[in-house]
Amino acid sequence: MRIRSSEITSKALYLRRREFLALGAAGAGALLLPRHARAAETPHGRKLDGVKPGQPSTEEKKNSFEEITHYNNFYEFGTDKDDPARHAAKLQTRPWTVKVEGECAKPAAFDIDELLKLPLEERVYRLRCVEAWSMVIPWDGFPLATLLEKVQPTSRAKYVAFETAVQPKNMPGVGAFGAIPFPYLEGLRIDEAMHPLTLLAVGMYGEELPKQDGAPIRLVVPWKYGFKSAKSLVRIRLQETQPPTTWSQYGGGTEYGFYANVNPEVDHPRWSQAKERRIGELFRKPTQKFNGYADQVGKLYAGMDLRKFF
Repeated sequence: MRIRSSEITSKALYLRRREFLALGAAGAGALLLPRHARAAETPHGRKLDGVKPGQPSTEEKKNSFEEITHYNNFYEFGTDKDDPARHAAKLQTRPWTVKVEGECAKPAAFDIDELLKLPLEERVYRLRCVEAWSMVIPWDGFPLATLLEKVQPTSRAKYVAFETAVQPKNMPGVGAFGAIPFPYLEGLRIDEAMHPLTLLAVGMYGEELPKQDGAPIRLVVPWKYGFKSAKSLVRIRLQETQPPTTWSQYGGGTEYGFYANVNPEVDHPRWSQAKERRIGELFRKPTQKFNGYADQVGKLYAGMDLRKFF
């Protein structure tokens, strides 16, 4: 089934998408930033040194840098797929810290350049959007568990909440309309967060993460729909109760649930999830349960009725 553009995310958002165009372009060039001690300039950005191949990684054909950076959702910069590429240049990514707090023995604030010194590996993951399109992306990063272990979660840490950046002067989508509240919020169960597949990405294709893809650090949870992988993280909180999330609250929580595991057997209320359109390919293909990662993560949901946990 072909999804009409007016059915993507919500009709209200679709009808108001052009409001962003009146806000103007975000600027012709990126801000001048201090050169990272380990980085060298490339045609796209700053190179990441010492990135090693990581597993598990799919052997499927990767999407191109151009496709990944010019077709995505990042509503802080607009609602059209090319808005992030056109408006994200002004995003201020230095200085940048990620605060990790809550139910942990050693809460801390981590500078992004400190995090870039952690051992990095390339993980080639499938990404499946809830809108029924998909990509294959070579992320560079480190397991979220690596960071959480540094703060020593307590036994009360049952969930992990994520909060993203809000820069009203640099993000034309923030405050442009009232449909989506910012900051963007997401969450995982602690066992999902600690799973080896769950990644904090700081780059792709061996370069620092492009701003339109969630620079300087974003979450990647490959077996869940893409909206769970929050971009431009500034705060991570360990807590005992399930955190509210932006999309599970939007529309009364009837369209985008907290778990959001990829499941071709559970349709979105307004379209089928049985097939997907791989960006750059002509024909649609069947969607895989858990986005093809069932062998690795299926046991996390043993005994749960997955039809109820979209």
